[in-house]
Amino acid sequence: MATVGRPIPLRASAGSARRGSYFNASRSPRYSVLFALPLLLGYEALAAALAKPGKAELRNGADAILRGAFTAIAGPHGALIFMTAIILLGVWLVVRDLRLSKDRLRWPIFAFMLAEATVLAVVFGFVIGITTAKLLGSFHALSITSLSVGPIERTSWPTRLMLSLGAGLYEELFFRVLLVSALAAGARIVLGLGRRGAGVIAATVGAFIFSAFHYIGPYGDQLQLQSFVFRMLSGLAFSGLYLIRGFGITAWTHALYDAMLLLA
Repeated sequence: MATVGRPIPLRASAGSARRGSYFNASRSPRYSVLFALPLLLGYEALAAALAKPGKAELRNGADAILRGAFTAIAGPHGALIFMTAIILLGVWLVVRDLRLSKDRLRWPIFAFMLAEATVLAVVFGFVIGITTAKLLGSFHALSITSLSVGPIERTSWPTRLMLSLGAGLYEELFFRVLLVSALAAGARIVLGLGRRGAGVIAATVGAFIFSAFHYIGPYGDQLQLQSFVFRMLSGLAFSGLYLIRGFGITAWTHALYDAMLLLA
């Protein structure tokens, strides 16, 4: 999770102070974690509503990996322990940040965060699509969603919405917070790289793994160069956004971005 930035200088103008206050606050755990909470609630509610007795419950792949790890260690109660751990960690981060910041929550900030994430999702869709097309030398690459209709695209729209919310929450948690952080630490320790070099290596390798992840399992897509490059660039973009804007905005941007692709 991102931490609270340095205080705004006393000589800063009122406008710059407001901007700095918003950007620093929106990256902090007290806003970032609470902003991601509706994604968790919406995803879990839809997953429960869509579950059918006697059939395996469909979940986001990153969520399934994390739950599977807890189940392998704790047995049948692993899923419950996982969810409890997520909730307790979130509560601890918010309470700790509120105490350290000595600041009250300002609810308009959440509205600005949602607006920012919405704009970023639209911009990412256009920029990543155009970049993919230029890299591959064909504007046909812009039609990523028309290349093939995969198993996920053939599901109902509530299922696709549920998976979009889960992608924003759990894929950012798994690929950015856990995987990229672990890769960066490994690059510093094993390769002796500085923080910036390790970050570049971690973001690139993490984006490759993130893209490959979408072609695994019964609901994986058919491997195609255009969609692979598109998703790898998406992974790089989300890694950069996570470093600059924190977890909450990145999670919502990812969820809205996926919803635009899957529900269009």
